[in-house]
Amino acid sequence: MANVVRKIARYLSASANRKFDERADPRVQIDQAIEEARRQHEALVQQAALVVGNQRQLEMRLARQAEEVGGLTESARSSLLLADNARASGDPVSAARYEETAQAFASQLVSAETSLEDLKNLHRQAVASAAQARTAVEDNTTRMQRHLAERARLLTQIEHAAMQERMTQAVEGMSSLAPPGDTPSLAEIRDKVEHRYAVALGRHELASQGMEERMVEVRRATMDARALSRLAELRGDLGGDGPGTALGGGAAPAALGTGTDPQRQSLAKGSPDGSQYRAPEAGGRGAPPPAAGGQGADGPATAPGGSAV
Repeated sequence: MANVVRKIARYLSASANRKFDERADPRVQIDQAIEEARRQHEALVQQAALVVGNQRQLEMRLARQAEEVGGLTESARSSLLLADNARASGDPVSAARYEETAQAFASQLVSAETSLEDLKNLHRQAVASAAQARTAVEDNTTRMQRHLAERARLLTQIEHAAMQERMTQAVEGMSSLAPPGDTPSLAEIRDKVEHRYAVALGRHELASQGMEERMVEVRRATMDARALSRLAELRGDLGGDGPGTALGGGAAPAALGTGTDPQRQSLAKGSPDGSQYRAPEAGGRGAPPPAAGGQGADGPATAPGGSAV
């Protein structure tokens, strides 16, 4: 039972971590990583400073110990000289006293030299440790600079990814496969306009098939038939005088020489009495040329001999 509970706890923890990583902002995570690297760098620098400080402290102790050794050596040498002088002057008591003093200085000198040797060994170790600490700080500084450069690159890449996502959303919003939103897409507007146009065409088609439209077509056909019949009558009136008279008279060549309209030249046909056809006025029908025997426009024209033309 306890094993199952542990498995469930580990599963829930892994699931929560995965969901958290999916929803977490990469910018915040990058800042957290950089902050952790900066904290480690500061701790390493602090530790290296302690190592280098220990080296400097050992150097100062080593200098003091060397001075002390030098002082003891000089004191022991002076005591020996004084003992030799006292012995030479015949003062064995003083000589013995100086000998004891020199012995004491010698004992302290031995102890000081031992301490000096120990300090030298510690200093050598401190120098090596300080060199390693400096190398570690330099390496970590280079690594920190790489982290900062990587941070800048990742932030730029995140901005590019966000811009690409916004562009993709904009393109999907203009596509017909995009889900409906508050703003209609161009495809929806096009479908709406085409539907409206198709309905208008259908209504016009249904209206054109009604009774009133057919009546309008009949009236238009009747007017066209009447216009064609009237045009035929006009052509018949124009052709009733005969084509030979217009070309046989002397007026036609004169008209051709003056550069007038050929149609008016054909209308300006000579009559036996020398009168000409009058062109129709605007909005009315022109009067036909009078016949030789005084016959009107509706009667047949007769020649001077009394026969019809």
